[in-house]
Amino acid sequence: MQATPTAPSGPRDHAPAMLPFLLLTALIALFEGYDLSVYGATVPSLLATPDWHLSKGEAGDIGSLAALGMLIGAGVAGAMGRRVGPRRLLLSGLSFFSLCMLASGAAGGPGTFAASRLLAGIGLGVVLPTLTAVVAEMSPAGQRARNIGIVMAASSLGSLGAPLLGAWLLPDVSFRVLYFVGAAALITVVPWALARLPESPLHLLRTGRGDQAARVTARFGLPEAQLPAQAPRDRLLGLGLLLTRRLAATTVLFWLMAFCGLLLTFGFSTWLPTIMQTGGFSTDTALTLTCLSWVGASVGLVPGGLLADRLGPRRVVAGAFLAGGAGLLVISRGPAMWLLYLCLLVCGLGLLGVQALVNAYLIDRMPADLRTPAMGWALSVGRLGAIAGPALGGRLLDSGLGLEWNFYVFAAVGALGALAALCVPHRHTGHPQLRPHTAPALTLRPDSAA
Repeated sequence: MQATPTAPSGPRDHAPAMLPFLLLTALIALFEGYDLSVYGATVPSLLATPDWHLSKGEAGDIGSLAALGMLIGAGVAGAMGRRVGPRRLLLSGLSFFSLCMLASGAAGGPGTFAASRLLAGIGLGVVLPTLTAVVAEMSPAGQRARNIGIVMAASSLGSLGAPLLGAWLLPDVSFRVLYFVGAAALITVVPWALARLPESPLHLLRTGRGDQAARVTARFGLPEAQLPAQAPRDRLLGLGLLLTRRLAATTVLFWLMAFCGLLLTFGFSTWLPTIMQTGGFSTDTALTLTCLSWVGASVGLVPGGLLADRLGPRRVVAGAFLAGGAGLLVISRGPAMWLLYLCLLVCGLGLLGVQALVNAYLIDRMPADLRTPAMGWALSVGRLGAIAGPALGGRLLDSGLGLEWNFYVFAAVGALGALAALCVPHRHTGHPQLRPHTAPALTLRPDSAA
């Protein structure tokens, strides 16, 4: 049976569909980024809460629970993405972590609070890879990296917003207010997403809704999606499809990039204020310098995405890793203030924002039908780096080797990430386990960037 709905043959302005979609996904990313950084902004208030009696070590343990939850959540996204569809998965993760933010604000003690942070991490771990895959699938091939950069820039703005809001409100108001702000997605973004977030054309085809898939692709100006003639078995929670002979090297290299990217993100953001204070800066100046790096990530991701679309993501990802590492080496030499500011802006993109570019790179290289599980598993493995980064920085600070060794080691991690980016094989054009498409029943054109 022929797929009768086809995309329009002439040019068409797709901005009426794309602009609201980008705004909606950017708002989801904004709340995701806010929740990632809100805990750090509230730690001083948590330590000062009289009835909780938290030590710094216990506060650090609670902080690691969100990263652990994200590891679990990213695995859930990788395992369930093809089964339930990215729209349902994204809405579930967004609603779940927003409810957990509400529970964090209402927690009566440290035990309940810690449990809510672990569960919030699971929701966040589901949202990030699924959101990236959704934005990529709904973007024309020449605009994917740019659109992912725009959405991830919103995430960085959310991460910047939490400490800024905390600096304005705390300690005059309760830390609980900051968590209730994060829960506002339940009454703002979730209803909008329920009404307006489109379903994945691939998932629509997979579930027998070809007419709807054709309408979505036409509305967004996308090439028509194609289902494989024979769907492979989804073995090992999605891993079986990613570790075939054709895809294994690509998969492992993206795992390594995600590990390096998230190690740098969490290690650098966790210890930069302490490193700056140890180096002689006041607390206010150290926090200001930390905010400057988040500004660099927010501003740099949009042109970074544009460059990735123009030059290819391989060069841009490797360049970002190397630029972040070079910035760290310059900072280790105690430069003049103007050069320090410039290096922190560069490090913001190369250390805090590089994972968003890695995500765009993965989308470009993986077959379209495997993007959601590939993203989920890459970020799940990458969460090991998120857990290791803060611990590595702490061990280096306690080692007596000198502050400069923090910069040296993190720069070396950036160099490793760049090497992994350069070693990724060229794009795969078909599904790794499928025979050539011989069934004449489908005439849908393949996604040229899959």
